[in-house]
Amino acid sequence: MNVALVEPEIPPNTGNVARLCAATKVPLHIVGMPGFRMDDRAVRRAGLDYWPEVILERHRNLEALYQALPDSRFIYLTTKGDQLYTDWSFEADDCLIFGRETRGLPEDILRAHWDHCLRIPMLNPNVRRATGTCPFDSSSIRCYSARCKDNQNGNLAVRESWSPGFN
Repeated sequence: MNVALVEPEIPPNTGNVARLCAATKVPLHIVGMPGFRMDDRAVRRAGLDYWPEVILERHRNLEALYQALPDSRFIYLTTKGDQLYTDWSFEADDCLIFGRETRGLPEDILRAHWDHCLRIPMLNPNVRRATGTCPFDSSSIRCYSARCKDNQNGNLAVRESWSPGFN
């Protein structure tokens, strides 16, 4: 399992996703330029003392992410998807891709991969969708359920690497 945030905009949301990834030993991929600084000083100032525990990789664009994870299936979380995540059969090497908090993933990306676009249902239509407002909400739903399933099946192979630069 991998989690990818495409051009994240809100530092606390990215921090929450990073904490989740550190706790579950799921690699976090930051794709493109985030809307904030991610250097050591900025991370320390934000109080992210767990940051060294994050398996972090940076990629210039989605193509670089695809090249870095050649054995992965890429799953696009979006408010526009027809398929519910609960109807999807996840695999150990899947990479969950989340777009910007304010705009989501670009339409051309979604159209090109429509059969891999998933949404998380919201019971109350008056509340913004989890996938659109905070990747932490939707990534936590998927990561924890997938990691619990992996643990039950004895499949907890985790890559222990740190890569602060771009791939």
